Amino acid sequence: MIPLRSTERVYSKTAATGVLIAINVLVFFYQVSMPQDALAEFVERWGIVPDAISGHLSTLFTAMFLHGGWMHLIGNMLFLWVFGRNVEDLIGSGRFVLFYLVGGLISGIVQVIASPYSRVPTIGASGAIAGVMGAYLIKFPRSKIVTLVPIIVFITTMEIPAALMLLWWFVIQLASGFGSLGERDYTGGGTAWFAHIGGFVAGMLLIRMFPTVSRRWRGWQDAE
Repeated sequence: MIPLRSTERVYSKTAATGVLIAINVLVFFYQVSMPQDALAEFVERWGIVPDAISGHLSTLFTAMFLHGGWMHLIGNMLFLWVFGRNVEDLIGSGRFVLFYLVGGLISGIVQVIASPYSRVPTIGASGAIAGVMGAYLIKFPRSKIVTLVPIIVFITTMEIPAALMLLWWFVIQLASGFGSLGERDYTGGGTAWFAHIGGFVAGMLLIRMFPTVSRRWRGWQDAE
């Protein structure tokens, strides 16, 4: 299932969401412009390497702006666009950026705790975006998500309750995360399941600490 948009109205320009997407895209373009050896060194330096985190705490922030490929980037930015705009609209742009960064920081810490001896760089915005999704679940549980759904050989769109989609996504992360605990390959790649779990839970809790702004219709944007 691929989310396309939320049925919840957006009352502001949600510039911060757009800026975060732009930063991620620009950093990725910089990544793909690098020779392979330089790129590997770049990711090793700015990604989260749990086994060496003590000397590189700044990577808890920098890693959330790196991506491992086009699909990784596109998928993350699509989820950020679909769920981020409503959360930003609710708490304001400045608070949204703070919320996003704190959620990403917590997700990185949780991943380090879950795999403290891993030497594989963890990169991607998905932990921070998971925080946004957790916040969306708390604040917009009755909204619906217009979703692209494949049915055998056909593809159609459906409006799926946001709570159902997000809780199902979280269950998959939990099952995959705890299923990976028995793995002992510290040098291979994979998905940072616990970053997703930590970010999502953090988002559910943190959003309660952020006051909402007045959401008046301002006329410069169509309802969505």
